[in-house]
Amino acid sequence: MRLTRRSFLEVSTASGGGLLIGAFQAQLASGQQQPPPPPPFEATAFVRIAPDGTVTLISRNPEIGQGIKTMLPMLIAEELEIDWKSVKVEQADFDAKYGMQTTGGSRAASNNWVPMRQVGAATRHMLIAAAAKSWGVPEAECFATNGRVYHKGTDRSLGYGELASAAAGMTVPDLKTLTLKDQGDFKIIGKATRSVDVPDIVSGNPIFGIDFTMPGMLYAVYHKCPVFGGRVVSANIDEIKGLPGVRHAFVVDANVKTGPVVEGDPGLEAGIAIVADTWWAANSARRKLDVKWDEGPAASQSSADFAKRATELSTQAPQRTLKNDGNVDDALKGNAKVLEAAYAYPFISHAPLEPRNCSALFKDGKLEIWSTTQLPARGRALVSKQLDIPEQNITIHLLRAGGSFGRGLTNDYMVEVSHIAMKVGVPVKLVWTREDDMQHDYYRPGGFHFLKGAVDSSGKVVAWRNHFVTYGDNEHFASSAAINPGEFPSDFVPNFAIHVSAMPLALKTGALRAPTANSQCFVMQSFIDELAHAGGKDPVAFRLELLGEQTHKNYDVARMRGVLQAVAERSGWGKRTLPKGTAQGVSFHYSFQGYFAHVAEVSVAANNKLKVHKVWVCGDIGSQVINPSGAEAQVQGGVIDGLSELMSQEITLEGGRVVQSNYHQHQLLRLSKTPQIDVHFVKSEHDPTGLGEPALPPVIPAVTNAIFAATGQRIRTIPLAKSGFSWA
Repeated sequence: MRLTRRSFLEVSTASGGGLLIGAFQAQLASGQQQPPPPPPFEATAFVRIAPDGTVTLISRNPEIGQGIKTMLPMLIAEELEIDWKSVKVEQADFDAKYGMQTTGGSRAASNNWVPMRQVGAATRHMLIAAAAKSWGVPEAECFATNGRVYHKGTDRSLGYGELASAAAGMTVPDLKTLTLKDQGDFKIIGKATRSVDVPDIVSGNPIFGIDFTMPGMLYAVYHKCPVFGGRVVSANIDEIKGLPGVRHAFVVDANVKTGPVVEGDPGLEAGIAIVADTWWAANSARRKLDVKWDEGPAASQSSADFAKRATELSTQAPQRTLKNDGNVDDALKGNAKVLEAAYAYPFISHAPLEPRNCSALFKDGKLEIWSTTQLPARGRALVSKQLDIPEQNITIHLLRAGGSFGRGLTNDYMVEVSHIAMKVGVPVKLVWTREDDMQHDYYRPGGFHFLKGAVDSSGKVVAWRNHFVTYGDNEHFASSAAINPGEFPSDFVPNFAIHVSAMPLALKTGALRAPTANSQCFVMQSFIDELAHAGGKDPVAFRLELLGEQTHKNYDVARMRGVLQAVAERSGWGKRTLPKGTAQGVSFHYSFQGYFAHVAEVSVAANNKLKVHKVWVCGDIGSQVINPSGAEAQVQGGVIDGLSELMSQEITLEGGRVVQSNYHQHQLLRLSKTPQIDVHFVKSEHDPTGLGEPALPPVIPAVTNAIFAATGQRIRTIPLAKSGFSWA
């Protein structure tokens, strides 16, 4: 959100005389050239100051564990000049008055760095104006700190609560004229700050979506075909209705498009809804369902067939070319060493600890939803379209998610519970089982890379060709299956080509934490490592040489060199003698505005028992880390997620059905296997950017490159369990 005089601050007097101030930005509807008129102001946006001086700050973005509910209020509080310990924080509901309310793409820091500080600065300015007026002195003689306004020439001061009512009548300052604090003057930003939800989390208070209840609520399960797009032919509905606690049971006959590219949010899928007095009763009844399915065309799909077809396509002319610099064929001829390698990675489930859940109430033509969605606007639009309810009649309350990693970007569960709520006419809470969550996900798409590269006699990369085989049709990728034509080392190798072939897929795919980067980095940084060894070069020196000193329009070479050199120094790269079977591997990647480099130190014992001893992470996310505590946690979480994906996470299809059903088949890294993680930030002269995603991708190739250095075994297919590896 960018605040201007058009997207203005609105102020009003709260009941009891407090100050209410909020920022508003009209959002363009599809196809509109001018912003629509602002909605009526509801005085609960961003800052609330009560007569007793209590300051409540509103966090607008959905909280999924990334710390945004703490970080955004920190930005406001810094410029507002209040003691952080005295602040109360509330989660905003979805409402146009808050502007853009999304979580994803690691954009919270960059999107809010200036606007949220402007909210705080504008509020402070109005409080100072109110104090100056009451004292009859120039505003320039007054200043604010720790929730009070002081007059420089005397000992007079007034608390924010005393000034709140008068401040509401002050002229709203032009945001362009506001002078924001220098970073050297920060008191809150840059200080390690505990999450505002920690007390509730550790005491077990109900703050997550799965905790939500309300009077008169019934509980629902929704049973879908194991094959995506399947529909109910027959079911023992009458028998289910007679089971203990069951209030409703009915078939939902819906139809979704199944391929060759599935829509990002295909909508309501066919299934059977069971609604009962308790969730246990509903799920117990579900176990007694006897359903005959029409599984549809997706039942012919299997992972084995996809792998076979990918190999066949790799030997044929590609369907299209995304980039073709220089002349790869000529460059491959006569050079010192030519390498060929085939890389593959699988479908992966998001597998958050909190399975999908959502609550809804339909009454008098209006729908009220309590959700952990990351994209409430998209969710509301989908529900409106699918159920023919005007968007203005849909209210969404945002609840904290117990993890998401991109799963909340799609909103199928919102449509399901809304449909059920419309049928039964009372509050309904839908909770998926773990098996539902894993077998009806929007999966990180798998892919196959068939690479050929060459280094000349001096060890310099002179050619790179990639025939990328993934999912989609000839013109479109499945969701999150794409490859970026500018993916490094694009533009850094004179003869460089990316070709693509696609296989039709009848399956939902979507963004997993660090989408595309979480898979592409493994391939690119692994093959770069292969070329480094083929050229007889140290892997760090080889990467620095490949980066060069050039200026690139979309890639800050200096920032990447900076983190690579920093991580080499911190890890003691090449300076320590390691035991036999122990080695280090290096990797770097730019994604989601962040520059990151990792070094992993691993050992491989007999029977491919792998131990990751330590991972060093150096990142450049700009000039300021807003909350170091949250930032460190995000990096550590990214490394842990990456190691989970590396070892054992895989979704496979047989007869169109997802084989894996729970964590025993799609494992998360256990605490006992977690390495020491050293986190360091390299500061640069750029506005802050986010952390949720860019710290994950480099850890996977850093470990696999270390495995090669330790054993001579090159890892080209993940998860590692497929190659006989397991944690030591």
